[in-house]
Amino acid sequence: MTFSRPRRLFAVALCAAVALTVAGCAAGPAAPPPQPPPPAATAPLTPADVTTWLDGLVPAMLDRTGIPGAAVSVVRDGQVIAARGYGVATAGDPATGEPARPVDAADTLFRTGSVSKVATAVAVLQQVEQGRIDLDADVRGYLDFPLPLRFDPPVTMRHLLSHTAGFEERIRGVLGTGDPAPLRETLATDPPEQVFAPGTTPAYSNYGYGLAGYVVERVTGEPFERYVQRAVLDRAGMTSSTFAQPLPEPLAGRMADGFATAGGPAQPFEVVQPAPAGSLSAPATDLARLASALLGTGPRLLAPETVALMRAPALGPDSLGELAAGPRMGLGLFEEDRNGHEIRGHGGDTRSFHSHLQLVPDQRLGVFVTANGSGAGTQDFLQLTRSVVHGVVDRYVPGTPQPVPAAAPEAADPDAADPDAATPDATAPDAVDPDPAGRAAAVAGRYESARAPFSTFLEVVNLVGQVTVTDRPDGTLAVSPGVGGVAPTEFYRESRPGVWQQIGGTGRITTRTDGGTVTALGTDPASTLLRVSPARDSAVVLPVLAAAVVLLLAGLLAVPVDALARRRYAAAAPVSPGPLDRTAQWLTRTAAACALVALAGWSAVIGAILGLTDVPAAALHTLQALQWFSVGGLLAAVVALVTGVRGGIGRSRIAGRVLMLLGLAGTTWVAVAFGLLSLDVSY
Repeated sequence: MTFSRPRRLFAVALCAAVALTVAGCAAGPAAPPPQPPPPAATAPLTPADVTTWLDGLVPAMLDRTGIPGAAVSVVRDGQVIAARGYGVATAGDPATGEPARPVDAADTLFRTGSVSKVATAVAVLQQVEQGRIDLDADVRGYLDFPLPLRFDPPVTMRHLLSHTAGFEERIRGVLGTGDPAPLRETLATDPPEQVFAPGTTPAYSNYGYGLAGYVVERVTGEPFERYVQRAVLDRAGMTSSTFAQPLPEPLAGRMADGFATAGGPAQPFEVVQPAPAGSLSAPATDLARLASALLGTGPRLLAPETVALMRAPALGPDSLGELAAGPRMGLGLFEEDRNGHEIRGHGGDTRSFHSHLQLVPDQRLGVFVTANGSGAGTQDFLQLTRSVVHGVVDRYVPGTPQPVPAAAPEAADPDAADPDAATPDATAPDAVDPDPAGRAAAVAGRYESARAPFSTFLEVVNLVGQVTVTDRPDGTLAVSPGVGGVAPTEFYRESRPGVWQQIGGTGRITTRTDGGTVTALGTDPASTLLRVSPARDSAVVLPVLAAAVVLLLAGLLAVPVDALARRRYAAAAPVSPGPLDRTAQWLTRTAAACALVALAGWSAVIGAILGLTDVPAAALHTLQALQWFSVGGLLAAVVALVTGVRGGIGRSRIAGRVLMLLGLAGTTWVAVAFGLLSLDVSY
């Protein structure tokens, strides 16, 4: 499944942040790296040319990145143009003499992650065709367990398939080992909170696709894995593919090993839950068959009008508002238009496997790429998959020739925007405002992902991964990190009101305003960035938290240092103003210690959770108790300050108590703003 592209970066950054090694200030915008333009002329889409091109591209990228193996399939008009395997599926064992097994595009199985959702969407739409599922009916009518929802508009199947049901992110059990729990149990046990009104805020949701698959199970009367095997995979000719976990015996020996790090050990077979969101295992040639079926050049899985519905935007401006001006989700497919072509696709990531399926309907062309490792660099797998799927389109069906992108925005031609975006007409009713700098300033700010936890202690992950949007004097925007997932900074120019086109790229950002204030950015069909308030701005919060930790550590260390100094110089101990003061001081110091221990504990716990390791509820409750005690200590610090002032303890001791009060106030701020006081141990 797409475990937050790329979620493992998120985990590393988060651990650093909670451990207070992150300063929280974004780096200044840097110029984007030069991007070679696609050739102006179309290369012949023949087996010989595609094979030669892939053989030159993919092995070099594997060598550079340390990704062990990859497979690619390209299909057109129902015929496989190329199916190539590269690198190794298993590393072998030098100690026993077991040789490495090379990747075979037709034989080696890969975990496809969220590419599985395409097959799940097909299964749902088959039931829509048969009248068993209504795309716009309340999905709770199909369930046999309660689904608590916060908003009045019902969640529909259309919302589930377009990632707009409004669910927050949950991590527990998404990827693991061993036998999976039954689908119903996975979904009915502690469902995620609904944090957005359905249909309004795209936020990628594996849970939503689990619900969609379970509805298929309910209306067909057979387990989801069995139905999708019979009605989708087998009918498409995907005879070596399965959603089953663990793998059936005939397929188990053909599975590629996954490598989470370059040069690291092979990982155990990853169990995905809920299965409809990402448990498909398949060779590259089988995904070419699925592509052919969806392009209308292979076995028929859906009626042509249903396939068209699958590709069309699922929601319009009446639901999404201004965000509908950007790329939108279909029913199971992302809008990935390029070079003037309608392109639909879906990516998928697990800890070790990375895949992408892309369809170019007007060319009856499909491309699939998959890899069994993440590489040495943080973006290596994205570079590999995008180089293949974008490269096929750019090389063989380039459409409108692209200008050479600017190497640096300072030297960029004002008209050097993405060729797929229409040039704005200054005479049109919706022409861009003549004050581009003012419009850019309205967008500038800090934003956090809508795909995140918002109701539990794991909300603290929102401190990491925030996006900084900076307005530039020429009216363009600098976005750091880049929303495309590769460049550290991307630059955008407004092409029409509320729509910003990436300079030298195909990205597009839309804005949502409320009362004249930009409150959200649409960055891709299933992603939304939400403007953060100063109380949640990591550029403010993380430095404050770091300072609070320093103050609390200094306050606690001052006690033994003071005692040693008095002993060294035979000085008398300071006189306490009374028992209330002594009690308040003891409680303040204890609360400071609790705050520090809790922060260290949260760092370890959240690092483990984002590393997909389960944490016992008792450990979480212990940290919550420490956090609550530290917050209560804020009152004790106030009392200690008041009794100290009244008791005339001296300015230096008063200053020390003020600093302890400020330190506890800083940690309390974070605890309150980011859910560390929540009694919910769900994640």
